[in-house]
Amino acid sequence: MKYDTHFLLDTHTVKDYVKDVVGLFDRSASLQAEEIGDGNINYVFRVWDENKSVVVKQADVLLRSSGRPLDVYRNTIEARALQMEEKLAPGYVPHVYYNDSIMHALTMEDISKYKNLRKELIACHTYDHFAHNISVFMAQTLLPTTDLICERAEKKRNMQIFTNIELCDITEDLVLTEPYYNYKNRNVILGENQKFVEENLYHNAALKSNVACLRQRFTNYSQSLIHGDLHSGSIFINEQGIKVIDPEFAFYGPMGYDIGNVIGNLFFAWASAVYKKEDPFFQSWCRQTIEDVLKETMQQLDTVYEQRVTFPLYKETEFKKQYFRQILSDSLGYAGTEIIRRVVGDSKVAEITTMENRAQRIAMERALIRMGIYLINERTTIRLAQEITKQFQKITGVS
Repeated sequence: MKYDTHFLLDTHTVKDYVKDVVGLFDRSASLQAEEIGDGNINYVFRVWDENKSVVVKQADVLLRSSGRPLDVYRNTIEARALQMEEKLAPGYVPHVYYNDSIMHALTMEDISKYKNLRKELIACHTYDHFAHNISVFMAQTLLPTTDLICERAEKKRNMQIFTNIELCDITEDLVLTEPYYNYKNRNVILGENQKFVEENLYHNAALKSNVACLRQRFTNYSQSLIHGDLHSGSIFINEQGIKVIDPEFAFYGPMGYDIGNVIGNLFFAWASAVYKKEDPFFQSWCRQTIEDVLKETMQQLDTVYEQRVTFPLYKETEFKKQYFRQILSDSLGYAGTEIIRRVVGDSKVAEITTMENRAQRIAMERALIRMGIYLINERTTIRLAQEITKQFQKITGVS
């Protein structure tokens, strides 16, 4: 049979595929297709006729960017994560129509009515609903997958399904090791900042001890099903709401990793606007949104906790207080590791790479590194969202 073994689709064969396998279009339908993926890992196509449109995301046995092998099971993990997230937070992720474990292709809702959040922020576009919607999404998908709410046998079965060895290895290396210990020589650092990085990251024993704690929690604390790569490029937005995509890094880990990724990426938008001396209103929006995301996520988590946690031991006041204090600490720490890895590592963000003025980029990178260090080292003492935004204003000299 034609689809009994895996082969890479293209803009021609994907049209037959959605007819033959997915069954969303009639055989007589006149279809158009285009490749829309711009990532380093997978192949993404949009297929449509005059009535409907779908997106097909296909995994290959080799990484698209480097050609090195990568487990195609990531496609199944992504499909199951989206299905679970849709059940827990309806409307916040694309609907999955079909997951093909032979072709390693995931067919899902076309969300082209939404725009890439990172690109929107680079263009200084603001969305007042963002903080609320991302907070609701995280609270409704993170806490219910912990064993505070999820039946313990079900959670253990889910942990087996979402054992994501190779993509966790990527995070453990690129995010939680190499920015502080460049043992694979993959860090990409401006020459002018090389000494700054060596002094503040490579030779900073106190910082590396704190990163070691965060790395250890990431690898051993199977708290909840996390997205695992919740940066602003994985969030699409319009005036009506958001869609969260690409949970192929999903696994059971500390929920603060997702929260921290969202917060950390908002700092890139803010820093870019500061050093490009762009719209003061947008800068103010970034500051307020960082505060609102942190505050409202904790509030939304509290609401879900009160509504759905029933086990008597977990209802104890002091336990809950300590539990939430740890979520906050993790969120701040992982925000710091996300900031630093995007500055120092080889997987940078557009806010940095599109900074054409070299002097501005040098200064921005140093400010971001300082902010990341602060978030990591002070994660257990920070209590208020305003503390972190005030610290960034102090670092950058912005009032």
